[in-house]
Amino acid sequence: MRELITGGNELVALAAIESGCRFFGGYPITPSSEIAHEMSVELPKIGGKFIQMEDEISGIAVALGASMSGVKAMTATSGPGISLKAEQIGYGFMAEIPLVVVDVMRGGPSTGLPTRVSQGDINQAKSPSHGDFCSIAIAVGNLEEAYTQTIRAFNIAEKYMTPVFLLLDETVGHMHGKALIPDLEDIKPTIINRQVFQGAPSDYQPYGVPQDKPAILNPFFKGYKYHITGLHHGASGFPTEDEKLSQNLIDRLFNKIESHLDDIVEYEEYMLEDAEILIIAYGSVSLAVKEAIHTLRKNNIKVGLFRPITLWPSPAKELKTLGQKFEKILLIELNKGQYRQEVERVMQRDVQFLGKANGRSISPTEIITTIKEM
Repeated sequence: MRELITGGNELVALAAIESGCRFFGGYPITPSSEIAHEMSVELPKIGGKFIQMEDEISGIAVALGASMSGVKAMTATSGPGISLKAEQIGYGFMAEIPLVVVDVMRGGPSTGLPTRVSQGDINQAKSPSHGDFCSIAIAVGNLEEAYTQTIRAFNIAEKYMTPVFLLLDETVGHMHGKALIPDLEDIKPTIINRQVFQGAPSDYQPYGVPQDKPAILNPFFKGYKYHITGLHHGASGFPTEDEKLSQNLIDRLFNKIESHLDDIVEYEEYMLEDAEILIIAYGSVSLAVKEAIHTLRKNNIKVGLFRPITLWPSPAKELKTLGQKFEKILLIELNKGQYRQEVERVMQRDVQFLGKANGRSISPTEIITTIKEM
């Protein structure tokens, strides 16, 4: 293990480079700008490319273009930037272009609270664009995960040929402290690179894959010709309005994710074995929850934490089981209850909620008070 004294945003940049990312396109926006700064310094040292574009839209456009050429690519922004990138994100889903989209969340809507913490982009990460698709969003909970979950985000993007959201809230992005992260030698064997078709160019059908598999997009400029478009398309990539081909395409965009949930969905269970009260929280909130749990248990109040790490697709199977097991459930978010909708949908019951949307964090003391009232 390596011990580093650094920040969350800086760890995202380090992990991206060690995942093999060699292109960053974006536009500065608080509270994610440190990621772009680190990439601008480090990428040129290893032959990578950094480009700051004129706005958020062009920032993701060049990142998608780089990915089409076979290069691992990333962009980073916050909620207002995701809003601007929405059309190109939809293009990434439809064309099946792997890309890591980092969202360091701040208060909103609109300009909101640029320098304060929020978890207000949870619904946005599920449905960032119009149409039908299956989004993948990972919520980072601490400094170590700013590194390890960035690695995982690149692996998932490459394996399932899709944009992947990496969600940090401002507290994690700007948190600075000691982080223990895996040695690079241990990381290298886990790195996943996208599949490449190696047969005759005349046999190449990039979207002609089974219904539970992602497209196989060979890098541009390597001799394999195909069409890439945001329109509905058939096996070769050329646009179509054929009803069967169109339905099969959208079904496959879902199936390639939903048939591999055991590989994609990740979560943490903390002191749940003997718990009588369940707290559900993610991101930086989970750190305050863990501190509160230790204090409560000293007072013989048995509380445990379930932390979704993959928010979308949600850990529905596990949430349903927990809903049947626990009578008292508290969900904590830095918003008005965006993940509450999903939790209550899966559990088919109401849960108690503690939330803030004023840019301030939720303290362990507030959590303890709420639990005691329960």
